[in-house]
Amino acid sequence: MGYGDALIYGLVEGVTEFLPISSTGHLVLAKEVIAPDAEEEREEALNAYLIVIQAGAILAVTLIYRKQIWSILLGFIGLDPRGRRLGTNLLFAFLPAALLGPFLDDLIEHFLLFPLPIACALFAGAVLMYWVEGKRKKANAFGASDSGKSLDDLTARSCFLIGFLQCFAMWPGTSRSMMTIVGGYLVGLTRAKAAEFSFLLGLITLTAAAAYKSLTKWEVMQSNLEFGPVLFGCLIAGISAAASVVWLVGYLARRGLGIFVWYRIILALIILGFYFWQS
Repeated sequence: MGYGDALIYGLVEGVTEFLPISSTGHLVLAKEVIAPDAEEEREEALNAYLIVIQAGAILAVTLIYRKQIWSILLGFIGLDPRGRRLGTNLLFAFLPAALLGPFLDDLIEHFLLFPLPIACALFAGAVLMYWVEGKRKKANAFGASDSGKSLDDLTARSCFLIGFLQCFAMWPGTSRSMMTIVGGYLVGLTRAKAAEFSFLLGLITLTAAAAYKSLTKWEVMQSNLEFGPVLFGCLIAGISAAASVVWLVGYLARRGLGIFVWYRIILALIILGFYFWQS
């Protein structure tokens, strides 16, 4: 993997990580274009890197939401009650993925890191987002203002529901961001606050996933990937993720998930078209 490849992976990861369109799905598709005939061990290393590269997005969220993160840290040492409640809520939401992730990792890598499953997940996710947006507008249950629940007011049950929905995003093409934003809608968060909860929860989830892959796949990555391009890709991912996060919060507050529904449908149809054309 050269610096040009790392640049592409970094941009794809950073731009798509926090948009409800599946960063892993896009990275797998990028890998299919960049290295379609990689030998088994190199492909294993690249698949691991597609998770490790999320370290850049983790850094971006850490910097943008540093005040909230500092509040959480103070809360856990007894100096900020609201920060403690928010931190506890995030841990409840992380729990389902922490329990299921290690058991499903090998199954996901062997059966779902391919274009056809990704296309199916993209289309199914589009249908789900369309339904949730329609439900939100029809019932007028969730407004676009900041008058809804605050993140530290969520119940443990609501947080666990968001975390359970996040587990579906282990299927590449589904989108962790999409599932957590949809979960936020369903428990009464506004668009902007649902996105913020998704970003903060992602900080924990992505850190855990990147750390797990680094520990379990370190040798194969070290043997097949050079350190320079690996680090460069993470840096590019961080810069582009920061821009993506800032844009998404403002866009969701004004427009909702509609544009992402159509993007996912179009991309799914393109992938299916290529798949059946090559068969």
